Amino acid sequence: LYTLSVLLLLLRQVSSAKNDDNQTNSCAQLVHLHLQNTTILFAGQVSGPVNVTTPGSCQSQALISSTLCRVQFVINTTSTSAVHAEAWLPDTWFGRFLGLGNGGLGGYYVNLDYGTSLHFATVASDNGHDGNSGSVFLDHPEVINDFAFRAIHVEAVIGKQIIESYYGRQQDKSYYLGCSTGGRQGTQEALKFPEDFDGIVAGSPATNFNNLQGWSAMLGRFVGAPNPTDDPHFIPADLWNTIASEVLNQCDGLDGVEDGIITEPDECQFRPEAIVCSAGETTGCITSAQIDALHEIYQPLFGRNGELLYSRYDPGAEADGNAQIFFSGSILSFPNDWYRFTVLNDSSFNFENFGLDTVELGDRIDPGGIQTFNGDLSAFEARGGKFLTYHGRRDQLIASGNSKRMYNLISQTLAMPSLDSFYRLFLIPGMNHCGGGPGAAAFGQSGIVSNVVNASSNNVLLAMVDWVENGINPDVLIGTGADGQTRTHCRYPQRSIWNGSTFICEA
Repeated sequence: LYTLSVLLLLLRQVSSAKNDDNQTNSCAQLVHLHLQNTTILFAGQVSGPVNVTTPGSCQSQALISSTLCRVQFVINTTSTSAVHAEAWLPDTWFGRFLGLGNGGLGGYYVNLDYGTSLHFATVASDNGHDGNSGSVFLDHPEVINDFAFRAIHVEAVIGKQIIESYYGRQQDKSYYLGCSTGGRQGTQEALKFPEDFDGIVAGSPATNFNNLQGWSAMLGRFVGAPNPTDDPHFIPADLWNTIASEVLNQCDGLDGVEDGIITEPDECQFRPEAIVCSAGETTGCITSAQIDALHEIYQPLFGRNGELLYSRYDPGAEADGNAQIFFSGSILSFPNDWYRFTVLNDSSFNFENFGLDTVELGDRIDPGGIQTFNGDLSAFEARGGKFLTYHGRRDQLIASGNSKRMYNLISQTLAMPSLDSFYRLFLIPGMNHCGGGPGAAAFGQSGIVSNVVNASSNNVLLAMVDWVENGINPDVLIGTGADGQTRTHCRYPQRSIWNGSTFICEA
């Protein structure tokens, strides 16, 4: 009986690309496929492993590890906008669809090979434009709409139709994987198009997007950007090493073990006065004006009427040169482009007078409805959708406290004290933006290299599959560090506690 059950399961789950004469829709025939507002540009069988040429300006080649059908297509979303996409359809298919997200202001895609290595039929798009610049948004509202909410939806709709045509049947389940902008896109999908995906993995999400961009610009302004010369608040790169060391000195041991990782940055009340320059001291210390800047940096951003706009910069995120992303004396490229080309439609804007009024203006305009800070996931929850999100506590680009705020907003909106039945947030101590850092930061979230242990306990995408298909709740997530050490990561609002020998999760 067991053998028969296994055979039946394999027959149900595994479909191979049919290369015999009876195949109704071979790979090459997909170029003749007629789909709404869509043109198939190329369809061909590829035998991996091999590097293939990729379209767009962000990369020239991509690895295909296994044999698959590669389909390139373009979806005309309006008369003035279009989404370019690819579908990689593996010969060995387990009946699952995987849609992928983007990054930054990005019009590029990644992780197609990762998806097909796990036997997902995988689709990714350019998010409605090529490259990672916001200049394409200037006077192009429909391109903004693609970026803000539409690209992933049409990627899912058309991608599923291509899959059905090729394999001769619909997918069993649909999944999504993305981080950063991809995390925001996944959240937007659950809010606007709850039927698109059964399971969404949305890491380090750039939700509360307009205020994220405003906060990012204000961090630069606190140290004198865009004109830091002779500004007493500016902090040179070498001093950030001193600051990072003092942050660890004050806060590393708060979790019970000094390991270079601040488990709960919200408990770290960094006091920069500890390294103030004494009389006659000029190196390895900071001035009174620089202390004022640090107090601004390490506190939440509040609006002109005292309302909370964005969570504070996480203590610990300034280490390893990460501080230069925000504090180099220039405005970070993402808010620089977003305000000039989208909010203000003024490419000459130079940020010299940027302040809270501009931040609040961006939030009011909310181009394309991109804000993605709405707690009403009722439709997604009602249809049985599952949502996994994670956030590094050392994220140098997006404050991890914003993911706590999102969780609490959903909880309050749905009147659900616990979201465990459909929404789980894992906070990852020592992880940078989407991965990396001194923590146990690899758990299958981004590419084959992150899939250190191919098991649902150690891989967030496989954990999602287990949750959706088998009803196995992902209570913890086990990550692996660059040194091979593992750590159990806890779902919010549980806390990671040192018990004298290891970290455990406690309510």
